[in-house]
Amino acid sequence: MPISGYILTALGAYLLGSIPFGFLAAKAKGIDIRSVGSGNIGATNAMRVLGKPIGITVLLLDVLKGYVACTWLVSLALKYFTISPEQVEPLQIVSGICAVLGHNYTCWLKFKGGKGIATTAGVYLALAPWALLVALVVFILAILFTKYVSVGSIFGAIALAATVWIMSPNNLLLGIVTTALGALAIYKHKSNIQRLMAGTENRLGQKKETK
Repeated sequence: MPISGYILTALGAYLLGSIPFGFLAAKAKGIDIRSVGSGNIGATNAMRVLGKPIGITVLLLDVLKGYVACTWLVSLALKYFTISPEQVEPLQIVSGICAVLGHNYTCWLKFKGGKGIATTAGVYLALAPWALLVALVVFILAILFTKYVSVGSIFGAIALAATVWIMSPNNLLLGIVTTALGALAIYKHKSNIQRLMAGTENRLGQKKETK
């Protein structure tokens, strides 16, 4: 596959991932989501600020970004470029990485975006659905026990990486990338970790989050 195929697919995935659905949904209501709640453009803050129906819609759209980047965009590349079977998964991984980076560092909002949890879930729905299922169970259990979405997200990211290594020990590329994306997700939660340590992190169901 020519390098131009990788570049165009990566660019398309980044631009797809960079669509700030949470910001746009709030903007339609006359709200700048970056100035309310946690200030995050992701689904959790959208649900808190805009209500469950809009928040769930944002969540699904953010998941869809990652899934489409690894499926439809790669299928498009297969149509226009010569790609060998062994190149398909690496291209999917590259596309998935760029979709997450697009969400986390969107060019439309001065490269400030969300935390990438939903978009990463969409990527792994395409790449490793069983590992995602394990991570989802851990995510839900962590929230049920702690009532903190941030704790669920962090534990889910760790579980996803661990499960990929266990289920696909010979897939070095996927394991390394999953670990890196998990580390990025935890890094993006640094403000949540600080609030958790200070005892000021909002629990699930609270309307406002202290910055």
